[in-house]
Amino acid sequence: MKKIFILFAVVLIGFASCADSRQSMTITVTNPLALERVGEMVEVPMSDVVAKLKLADTAQIVVLDVDGQQVPYQVTYDEKVVFPATVEANGTAVYTIQPGTPAPFDVVACGKYYPERLDDVAWENDLGGFRAYGPALQARGERGFGYDLFTKYNTTEPVLEGMYAEELNQEKRTKIAELKKTDPEAASELQKAISYHIDHGYGMDCYAVGPTLGGGTAALMAGDTIIYPYCYRTQEILDNGPLRFTVKLEFNPLVVRRDSNVVETRVISLDAGSYLNKTIVSYTNLKEAMPVTTGLVLREPDGATVADAANGYITYVDPTTDRSGANGKIFVGAAFPAQVKEAKVVLFSEMEKKERGGADGHVLAISEYEPGSEYTYYWGSAWDKAAIKTPDAWNKYMAEYAQKLRAPLAVVY
Repeated sequence: MKKIFILFAVVLIGFASCADSRQSMTITVTNPLALERVGEMVEVPMSDVVAKLKLADTAQIVVLDVDGQQVPYQVTYDEKVVFPATVEANGTAVYTIQPGTPAPFDVVACGKYYPERLDDVAWENDLGGFRAYGPALQARGERGFGYDLFTKYNTTEPVLEGMYAEELNQEKRTKIAELKKTDPEAASELQKAISYHIDHGYGMDCYAVGPTLGGGTAALMAGDTIIYPYCYRTQEILDNGPLRFTVKLEFNPLVVRRDSNVVETRVISLDAGSYLNKTIVSYTNLKEAMPVTTGLVLREPDGATVADAANGYITYVDPTTDRSGANGKIFVGAAFPAQVKEAKVVLFSEMEKKERGGADGHVLAISEYEPGSEYTYYWGSAWDKAAIKTPDAWNKYMAEYAQKLRAPLAVVY
């Protein structure tokens, strides 16, 4: 009888063990670099989670750290579970995915389409904001080719929607128009109070784009000539938080060399905790290989730049639209997971300088685009009124970011 009981107990233990293995999924994240990785997003296909945990369609999951504490996560448009992992230098970290009710997560990375502001698409995370210009701006004849930047500090919460609401407030704009007739000083003060070009204690738009590549736009090149993209034609927001914002932009057809109807598509993603946007660029109907470049506009011919092809990043310290220094400095940069063919500063001729709205040139990183492929790179910015205070600190961040791109976290489950 005792033997039967022991056998029965062993069967129960084995059954419980199998049940536990079906109800949890261990994720081991390994860092191959001698750099700590803090809050870096890792991805696990949702299909693998469903299969491993044998989940029903309506089941919910939680992600837990080694201490059993819930970790924020998001299921993205392309069916990936993404969550921030922190891994020591040359170390590993273990996370668990299992069925459960997730705690509410703060929305950190998000964005919106603004038809009321000439079709802007604007997005942000806890560290900064960005925007791409749309067809209404192009129809009006304004030449905004590149990405624009919004600085951010003193808050990690979303602020762009509120900034747009004030900037576009029709009641206050009507009041400004009335005051201009009777009290220009009051009109000016009210204009400043609603403008996102003024710092109200949490950030502002003090970056100039114009007919340039702005803060990190990509473009094909014919020889040494940049084929500037214009504003996007269509937009589709694919992810809208809490941890990742993703938008797909499609552009009007171009004639490139002998290829007509070349259509550019961009998929731009911004994760919580990152200063840089991941961007995947592709060109349909392009039949021959061409150089593709990523550029940062220069607003001074002798500005502080880095163009490091070997280590895969470029940077520039932008003086902002207020050259007095009141708005500080904006650090801009781009990083590349694949080998860069060439990185350099290219200054405009006096004629081209006039065509480019007074800009002085670009810092360019040049690669080769093969038809049918995807060009992936990362671009973004920081502000010296926030956490990154110096060019050296920004260059260190960018150099390490490029290292991380070329030695990604390994995820095993």
